[in-house]
Amino acid sequence: MKVFIPNSAFIGNIDPFLKSLDLSNDGKLEITAHKQWVSVHPVVLSMIASLGIGLNPENIFCEKLEMKSKGYLERMGLFKMLGIESGIQITEHESAGRFIPLTRITNTFELDDFLKEMIPLLHLKPEHTEAIKYIVSELVRNVLEHARAGTGAIVSAQYYKKSNRFSIGIVDRGIGIKSSINQSYSVDTNIKAIQLALTPGITGTTSIEGGTEFNAGAGLFFIKSIATVNRDLFMLYSGDALYKLLRIPEEVRISLHTDPFKDRHSVKENLPFWQGTVVGVDIDLDDTEKFSKLLDYIRNAYLGAIRERKRVRIKRPKFL
Repeated sequence: MKVFIPNSAFIGNIDPFLKSLDLSNDGKLEITAHKQWVSVHPVVLSMIASLGIGLNPENIFCEKLEMKSKGYLERMGLFKMLGIESGIQITEHESAGRFIPLTRITNTFELDDFLKEMIPLLHLKPEHTEAIKYIVSELVRNVLEHARAGTGAIVSAQYYKKSNRFSIGIVDRGIGIKSSINQSYSVDTNIKAIQLALTPGITGTTSIEGGTEFNAGAGLFFIKSIATVNRDLFMLYSGDALYKLLRIPEEVRISLHTDPFKDRHSVKENLPFWQGTVVGVDIDLDDTEKFSKLLDYIRNAYLGAIRERKRVRIKRPKFL
């Protein structure tokens, strides 16, 4: 496998980075980078880390990095996660409130720790922080419970103070969306599977409309809706297909659609085949009225789900 880290790769311009991926020869990983400057979305780092985390460090090759921003890759923990030496000397800075380095989550305890670290990055009211935590938790739990990814979920996040934006990347190398959806629905392409995965009430764990109390199929829809209301970007990449939610111009009225193909979006197919799932999102944290109302709605859905789970536990038969 070969990865070139460009000078810029955020959700809006991530397509060239994805097209440049060489995912053949998965027993080795070669990393090169732009010579002068690198500025990338956390999802890019999560992807690179997920490619190398299962490899022997002896089979991971990284050229000597020369660009001025090489310290960023070190601080985000890329080389540490890959188990290789970078040769980069940096002065450590306190990360709280700015970024969460690459983190491997393989169980609920590690998920809880990640969510606690995430709180300082969410400059929101406590009740709205709870809503974002709920969504991230649901997305990571999907990986742990359904993706069959031996390396778990690889996650990283960053807060950009100037734009008051929170960005997160959640990546796995599991069975992928199409295989997951095909457990309950019949789809013949990765982009059709992505369309279903973004539709609320659709989940690969059951063909029951609306899902079950444990798998409502709403996590991806909720996080896409947050990006929509904030006129932000969202991406979902699995197999050979990419769905990208595009920014809505200020003069255009915002509408939330259950069919993701009715949103302002782009799709790409025939990309390098990603075994697993990649989720990236930007969230503008300015507390607008629409944003607050949506987070309130998600929070109520979260509390309702908790009540339902408790009710189901109480009703379970007890055997003496």
